[in-house]
Amino acid sequence: MPQSDRTRGRLTRRQAMALIAAAAATPRLATAAETILRAIPASGEKLPALGLGTWQVLDVPQSGAEFDAALGAMRSFLEAGGRVIDSSPMYGRAEERIGDILAELRPAGRPFLATKIWTSGKADGERQLADSHRLMRSKVLDLVQVHNLQDLDTQLATLRAARDAGSVRYVGVTHYLASAHGELERVIRREKPDFLQVNYSLAEPDAGTRLLPAARDLGVAVMVNRPFTKGSMIDRAAGRPLPAVAAELGCRSAAQLFLKWVLGDPAVTVVLAATRNPRHAAENVAAASGRVPDDAQRRAIAGWFAGL
Repeated sequence: MPQSDRTRGRLTRRQAMALIAAAAATPRLATAAETILRAIPASGEKLPALGLGTWQVLDVPQSGAEFDAALGAMRSFLEAGGRVIDSSPMYGRAEERIGDILAELRPAGRPFLATKIWTSGKADGERQLADSHRLMRSKVLDLVQVHNLQDLDTQLATLRAARDAGSVRYVGVTHYLASAHGELERVIRREKPDFLQVNYSLAEPDAGTRLLPAARDLGVAVMVNRPFTKGSMIDRAAGRPLPAVAAELGCRSAAQLFLKWVLGDPAVTVVLAATRNPRHAAENVAAASGRVPDDAQRRAIAGWFAGL
């Protein structure tokens, strides 16, 4: 079953290598032709609809079992057709590990690198942005977001200046709590950023009522975090049979079904799922291929989840 957005427990090196070997032996679960692509309204550029989150799972040492597992997961993600990798200075060593792993993997296609500014003050924001470029080993960052709206006006000005200079391609804002949705809606209406990142799942569906429709109307791309609500949804569905709609959508696990439900909202551009497990990384990407649930199928998924 694809891993939730929290991977806990320390792996031995042998366990990590076993995971990597298992992933290498697994046939690709999606092809480029099958992958769901969503356009960024600001430019029309299309992205694969499943991205790799890095909260906690990439805050690992530069070597050892956990690093090997993280490298295997990113290889599996990229080989399955994933491109979007999201991080933040808040995520410990994640930005640096992204740079290390991509330097080792040398992927054929260019990943879409997203990170955040998480500080106050103009000088600190500029320093943090420079650090992100250095740690992720990229002169150009595809997307940089103001993390949790911290010092919003100052950091948006910094990011827009970087976008004008060509070192940042897109600018966004983020939050992870439903209590911030009202403020996020006011911000996207006033500032019209390129991207909005927000929590949205079957367990936290509030964004679908006003915030996501507003983003769609305004032409703001939507990146979804917490699709499994920090893993609690995976735990809740453990050992329970899947509903009939899962077979209709080609889903083999609850995690894939949860991701499909999110992608059934047309406002969603990319949904982020974090894992340090190579097999789970490929299975998550596979959820963003093939059919997208219609309204009736989304209701069926929601009804099944409510009964768990």
